[in-house]
Amino acid sequence: MSGPAARRPGPLLLGVRHHGPGSARAVRAALDAVRPAAVLIEGPPEGEALLASAADPGMRPPVALLAHASDDPGRAVFWPLAAFSPEWVAIRWAQEQDVPVPVRFIDLPAAHTLAAETGPDPDESDSVRLDPLAALAGTAGYDDPERWWEDVVEHRGPGETDPLGAFEALGEAMGALCEAYGDGGHARDRVREAYMRQRMRAARREFGDAYAVVCGAWHVPALAARTTAAADKALLTGLPKVKVETAWVPWTHRRLARAGGYGAGITSPGWYAHLFAAPDRPVERWLAEVAGLLRAEDRQVSPAHVIEAVRLAGTLAAMRGRPLPGLTETLEAVRAVMCDGSDVPLALIEDRLVVGDVLGEVPDGAPAVPLQRDLTRRQRSLRLKAEARERELELDLRRDSDAAKSVLLHRLRLLGIGWGAPTASRGSTGTFRETWRLCWELELSVRVAEAGIWGTTVPAAATAKAESDAAGAAGIGEVTALAERCLLAGLSDALPAVLRALADRAALDTDVARLAQALPALARALRYGDVRGTDASALATVAGGLAERICVALPPACAAGLDAEAAAELRGHVDAVHGAIGLLDGEGLRERWAAVLRALAGRDRVPGPIRGRAARLLLDEGRLPADETARLMGLALSPAASPSDAAGWIEGFAADGTLLVHDERLLALIDTWLVGVPEQAFTDVLPLLRRTFGAYEPGVKRSLGELVRRGRSPKPAPGGAPEGFAPALDPTRADAVLPVLGLLLSGPPP
Repeated sequence: MSGPAARRPGPLLLGVRHHGPGSARAVRAALDAVRPAAVLIEGPPEGEALLASAADPGMRPPVALLAHASDDPGRAVFWPLAAFSPEWVAIRWAQEQDVPVPVRFIDLPAAHTLAAETGPDPDESDSVRLDPLAALAGTAGYDDPERWWEDVVEHRGPGETDPLGAFEALGEAMGALCEAYGDGGHARDRVREAYMRQRMRAARREFGDAYAVVCGAWHVPALAARTTAAADKALLTGLPKVKVETAWVPWTHRRLARAGGYGAGITSPGWYAHLFAAPDRPVERWLAEVAGLLRAEDRQVSPAHVIEAVRLAGTLAAMRGRPLPGLTETLEAVRAVMCDGSDVPLALIEDRLVVGDVLGEVPDGAPAVPLQRDLTRRQRSLRLKAEARERELELDLRRDSDAAKSVLLHRLRLLGIGWGAPTASRGSTGTFRETWRLCWELELSVRVAEAGIWGTTVPAAATAKAESDAAGAAGIGEVTALAERCLLAGLSDALPAVLRALADRAALDTDVARLAQALPALARALRYGDVRGTDASALATVAGGLAERICVALPPACAAGLDAEAAAELRGHVDAVHGAIGLLDGEGLRERWAAVLRALAGRDRVPGPIRGRAARLLLDEGRLPADETARLMGLALSPAASPSDAAGWIEGFAADGTLLVHDERLLALIDTWLVGVPEQAFTDVLPLLRRTFGAYEPGVKRSLGELVRRGRSPKPAPGGAPEGFAPALDPTRADAVLPVLGLLLSGPPP
């Protein structure tokens, strides 16, 4: 060693605060002054194989070392590193020297850390963990550890000539805390520090004392203590161990924040990144960024506002005896000068600039699980960038590139990698439109590692996962939903296994409710498969057989003495099956279903809600003449029918009140029945009627109210049609809409 620290015996111990820009600057200054022969850093030794990637120009922090158990990728641990992390600065310093300096990670191996994650440490279960910074801040008379750290470390000016003075002072302070509080509730640290000392002994044999150690300041007294190799070895003997794999993954400033649950987190990563990167006048530069953000949000902020905010921040710092304005003074100045005292724009500043959503980048050549490499390649091919901020993505499935993006997102969802979530499309309800809400959460890196057990590429992994899910599905509904997801994801190779599982369960399942739940997903897949360019024809046989079984089993099931709740549930299934059969090809199947609806509408043993709904569906399809509809309603509302059953029939039939506005006979029948309901019975059926009529659109309710108030139905037009309607369909006028439909359903404009 050379420089100021050469006169001090032993290795150079640089105790730091993780993710502290002041510590990071001090570490670089100390390394420049001492120029050690090796740098030892608090981190997992398994990560040393990844260090070469840190020098790649494509590596942009914040990033994290990910270590996970080879047989259980869900058991994982991260070591985040930001540009202002002292550990990252030490790594880059060593790599930037003319003769690169060896870097060693000396913390307890991840193999032991992950093995210990299976249960709590009994030594720590009842202990209160000491916060060293809070203890030191309290001793110095500060009630805020962040403020104390800023004043003591972050605001050290360029006049500080001794690059090692702060480290020596902090080490002495931590030593005093250790004497007063022992391990401070950090019982596991004894094992970690024993391993660190072993690695230091190995470095001493290789480099003498010409090496530096960059670690958390709390560990400095333990690493400087004189212990025997035998005592340290005894602490490490018998530790559990698992096989691990490591990789670099992108990280974000938001996940460095303590509010995100990160134990070593900081409150203001965006602010710290600015302090570290700003070459000079950090407050002035940051307030200029604040002004730019507020202007982008259409707030009136001028250069005069910036100047006044700088002055106010400096005045507040002077009044409080601080060497420089800190984040507290700066935010107070922003609130007063730029936000007119409002906390609303200030919350935006705290979210965007104080914390921030900066997402790091990992180069393609960095070690990663094979599935992650394939996913990264596909993301770049499709120009689908992973971003930490939530955003919406509109897709037109008629375009090849958008269809490919949709397929990728659906495949990832099937693998449990929820990068995107489908949401309602804006401005179009066509089947060729999709809207996704995208947000790359850092947990997804672990999900990718977990999904790696299914394959090395996204298509292969999704196919294997779908086949496994089909084999383990508990019911027919799960398999049909899986079949639909396979079609959305373009997994034609997985369909045979899914369809076999579907056919097996459909053959054995006798519950008509479960069969009815399964059919809509199959019908959607068959109807819209061609929009996504997938072959859904293999589902036709299964869907047709399922529909036939429903047609046979539904009438007996509806006449089996259902209570009100079961009848309401089955009525919902009737609606779903009706919509699904309308999407399936085959006129014979539709005729068969119409016969089922006629049977349901005419059977007295079928509950009122189902009979009424069956009649309404037939009427809407043009399969039930108006006279027959009036007859069925008259029977359902006759004095012989119980009021509750009649009210249920109205609920099923009149779910949409528009029909009553335009059909005087049906409205008159309901009106007559309602007037004749006995007082006691009316009280019983009132909640059901209120639910039915309360669901109508406001315009429909107003029209019905006017008709009833005037005591008459809509005036019939010539030919017997309701007012505003012709006696019959006009084919010429109806055909006029076809050219417009052709334009809407054609491909996108070139």
